[in-house]
Amino acid sequence: MERGIGLFQATATNMSQMMGAGPFITVPIILSAMGGPQAIFGWMIGAVLAALDGLVWSELGAAMPGEGGTYVYLREAFQYRTGKLMPFLFVWSTLIVTPLIMSTGAIGLTQYLAYFFPHMTGLESKLVAVLVTIITMVLLWRRITSVGKLTTVLWIGAILTVVMVIVAASIHFNAHLAFTFPPNAFAPSKFLLGLGGGMLISIYDYMGYYTASYLGDEISNPGKTIPRSILLSILFVAMIYLCMNIGMIGNIPWQLAMKSTDIGTQLVQDVWGRPGAVIITLLIIWTCFASVYTGLLGASRLPYNAARDGLFFRSFSKLHPKLNFPYVGLLVMGIIMAICCFFNLTDIINALMAMAIVIQFMGQIVALTILRKRQPNLKRPFRQWFYPIPSILAFIGWAYVFCSSGWAAIRLAVVWTALGIIAFLAWAYRKKEWPFGQKVIQEAYTEACIDSAEALSMD
Repeated sequence: MERGIGLFQATATNMSQMMGAGPFITVPIILSAMGGPQAIFGWMIGAVLAALDGLVWSELGAAMPGEGGTYVYLREAFQYRTGKLMPFLFVWSTLIVTPLIMSTGAIGLTQYLAYFFPHMTGLESKLVAVLVTIITMVLLWRRITSVGKLTTVLWIGAILTVVMVIVAASIHFNAHLAFTFPPNAFAPSKFLLGLGGGMLISIYDYMGYYTASYLGDEISNPGKTIPRSILLSILFVAMIYLCMNIGMIGNIPWQLAMKSTDIGTQLVQDVWGRPGAVIITLLIIWTCFASVYTGLLGASRLPYNAARDGLFFRSFSKLHPKLNFPYVGLLVMGIIMAICCFFNLTDIINALMAMAIVIQFMGQIVALTILRKRQPNLKRPFRQWFYPIPSILAFIGWAYVFCSSGWAAIRLAVVWTALGIIAFLAWAYRKKEWPFGQKVIQEAYTEACIDSAEALSMD
């Protein structure tokens, strides 16, 4: 595969995925979850969790820059004890989680599109979200170098959107609105209960800081580019979100903001009238589309490595004969995403977070520790700062968010994981893999480093 994505494009890819529909559709949800402007702390602590977890992604992504991201990390770390169970479960969960994430962007886009078509019915809005999915698939059907250029253009549009919102918010900013908290807002029981729900929404807003890791085989100089793109995108987006979200509740009373479905448009319209509202709505639609585009780009690569390893359907390992990208993954993910567009937004967010946390985010933290012990000679261009403190804090944070997702979402995650284990056992029995066969230990990236060193010494 062609290494055509540099630092700027990798950071733009991450930021485009992060700054999609999230902040424009979740401000009312997080205000409701926390019961007032104290939602600011939900956004701040969510940023801290993203940064801690970003250090996990940075070390793993720099050391093992393979197409598929988490799949590669789980495969390398857990092969010693449970064979291919963990990477299989990740691919299994990914079939639902990533289309769920992308569908939220398409749904958010249609919410703002309703500004121009106020009489659009619920069914019509869902069909529009499906149309957005189809358009995205068509635009991704091209070489990665062309995709990288289009990603940069979409990123510029996203930046213009948030700048316009922040400028509009600053003109009539009222600190009294932004920082007047309701009675007992910080009572420990009430605050901590709301904080869990607030963090769940805020970390959803930050999701995507790792998108470049899924494109490891297409990143130039991945040992440096991947960590830098992850950490830079988290830093920039955290600053943007804080300014934008405080600005919103500093212009619109939080009691009204928590009921809004197009808070970005409402804010700009109050400042610049109808012309400003039209421009910002178009830009927000642009931004939502950018997140769908970059997210589906990364998601379509996830089953690729699994299929190459024989751990998933063989057809997913095929590259397009002319355009040289894994087109089967793009088709399948796009179809599932279109189906997800017919569900409720809040239920989608709760479900995707519960299903992603245990196998992917908490599993990766454990994987980093295992690899430190099992593969000490693995080349690590980036090492987690102050290890293992960030890993421990991130693990605790993810556990807290998981418990806050609600029993319905947790039950769904448990049932889907149980079905995944059954599917794995059936697959392992047919393939004579562990636990029905011998485990095959292959330290792919350590062996690659050794082969490279031997080749250099021979030269």
